[in-house]
Amino acid sequence: MTDRTTYVTPAGLRGRGWSDAMVRDLLGAPDVQGRDPRRWSVAPVRLYRLERVEAVERTPEFARCAAVAGRRSAAARAGAEARRQAVLAAIRAEPIRVPRLPAAELERRAVRHRHLLGARSPGGVAAGALVRWQVSFLRHALSRYETLLDGLYGATGRAEAERLLDRRLYEAIAAAYPALATECGRRIGAER
Repeated sequence: MTDRTTYVTPAGLRGRGWSDAMVRDLLGAPDVQGRDPRRWSVAPVRLYRLERVEAVERTPEFARCAAVAGRRSAAARAGAEARRQAVLAAIRAEPIRVPRLPAAELERRAVRHRHLLGARSPGGVAAGALVRWQVSFLRHALSRYETLLDGLYGATGRAEAERLLDRRLYEAIAAAYPALATECGRRIGAER
């Protein structure tokens, strides 16, 4: 078994500023490769001698590669930030059109929607449940606005954009149906 204090894993190399391409080009094959005795994994563990890693880090080639990788990373971050800002601006600018239904029709559709989702209420409807169902139905009816989030991938601003979109949708529902404003406000508050 190897002494892990003298070796660095690929994750450890990334923490030191190495990219996968830099590892491949500058370090080449790992010094030790095998199975991790602490856990089962299909992929073998790759370990690089710390002494060799530090020697390569002192070379001008490493400095040049790190600078290139840093510029690429900065460009990728700038591109992701630009996409995030564009999506947030689109969400803020998009007019939200809530379907206007008479109260009885909204109740009927909300109950039908609830039953289509497979929920059954034994006995009567609890107080406040109908309001929650109506807000859920209207929120589902507005799900087409979620296409505004299509420009975001992964975690880059996605959660922030989803919160902004939900807040805008619930505010539009509350404006269209003042009787549902309390439930919409509760849902907006629950998201934070």
